[in-house]
Amino acid sequence: MDATDLKFFEAVARVGAISRAALELNTVQSNVTARIKALEDELGSALFQRHSRGVILTPAGQRLLPYAERIAALLGEARRAVEDDGTPSGSLAVGSLETTAALRLAPVLSVFAQTYPDVDLSLKTGTTAELVDAVLAHRVEGAFVCGPVAHPDLVEEVVFREELAIVTQPSITTLAELFQAREMKCVVLRLGCSYRQRLETVLASRGIVGVRWMEFGTIDGIVACVAAGIGIALLPRALMEPMRRDGRVALHVLPPDEAIVDTAFVRRRDGAASSCLRALLALAHSGWKAAKAAE
Repeated sequence: MDATDLKFFEAVARVGAISRAALELNTVQSNVTARIKALEDELGSALFQRHSRGVILTPAGQRLLPYAERIAALLGEARRAVEDDGTPSGSLAVGSLETTAALRLAPVLSVFAQTYPDVDLSLKTGTTAELVDAVLAHRVEGAFVCGPVAHPDLVEEVVFREELAIVTQPSITTLAELFQAREMKCVVLRLGCSYRQRLETVLASRGIVGVRWMEFGTIDGIVACVAAGIGIALLPRALMEPMRRDGRVALHVLPPDEAIVDTAFVRRRDGAASSCLRALLALAHSGWKAAKAAE
């Protein structure tokens, strides 16, 4: 199989149409069609089913796609490794929990941008589950997630440590008062959010089951709903402290074994960290040490 054929196959599978893939690949549609046909002939299987709006993968195409993605990522990594002379430059895509991006990464990224102006940094936010999938699929070089992850294909290092607290409307003054409520609604990010899983464990340990879950796409949306009394949330205490001081929400402290969570950086075990990534992680570690020293 030719690497270029696999590149064309991956592009068509991703965008769902030969015409759009041709635009992305900066070539003509007939060239893409010919490449796909040659690959199908070589493998002896149809890889796409054509329909009026484009193409979809056949079962054989679905089985081939992960390998095409891995080969493309490996070739890109090889090129970057050759070009990487130790001076951070080029592109760097990393992922982060939204809470970590808001609470810990803003000053780190500011210093990084000033120190390494030749790096084009892309930050993608998501839940821990989404970010782990993105790392495994080579869509990002690594990601800040809620640890531990303990995945055999990933290496992880703890970068930050957070204390979580239950967040409620200001009128709720104690956890005892909260846990006596007949009905409880929890405002969380979409499925795959590690804080959601921790909150479910906290409530279950106190015999609270049958909770109604309300999913929101952003932390701002969650906080607004909590402040309005719609439900409760579990979020980093440091992130919510300014809103507590403003009287928008109340924070309720949990025991350390329930409250303390590590934010780990994960990346693929089979890849070497680029100079860009090493520089970013060094700034993240030093920024965390400085923040703790200032407390």
